[in-house]
Amino acid sequence: MNFTKSIAIIALSGLLFASCKDNKAEVKPETASKETAAPKVKKEIAAVNLQTASFTVEGMTCTIGCAKTIQEELTDLDGVQTAKVDFDKKLATVTFDKTVQTPESLTKVVQATGDGKTYKVSNMKS
Repeated sequence: MNFTKSIAIIALSGLLFASCKDNKAEVKPETASKETAAPKVKKEIAAVNLQTASFTVEGMTCTIGCAKTIQEELTDLDGVQTAKVDFDKKLATVTFDKTVQTPESLTKVVQATGDGKTYKVSNMKS
C-alpha cells in the first residue's frame, strides 16, 4: 500500500513541476545582459499620456512561472508605468504611456512570452 502511495506522490509531483514552467530558467542572450547591467531608470510619464488597459490572459498554469513572468515582461517595456497580473482572476492591468505603447503591442508581448503559443489575450479594455 505504501509503495502505491509513493508512486502516486511521485507522479503528481512530476506533473506539478512539468505544468508550472519557470521561463527564467531559460537564459536568453538579451536577458543575460539585462541582469548584469545597472537597473533601468524609467522615464516620468506625463499624466495626459497615461492610459490603462485590462485584459484576460488564458493559458497560465501557475503564479510564479506564468503570471509573474508575464508581469515582469510587461513591466520591463518602455513606456509601462505599472503592470499587475492576477493569476486567480486571469486578469492583467497595465498602466502605460499611450505615445510609446498600444494595447496591441501589449497583447503581442504577452502572447510572445513563453513559447509564443501558450498565452492568449482576450477582452481587451482600455
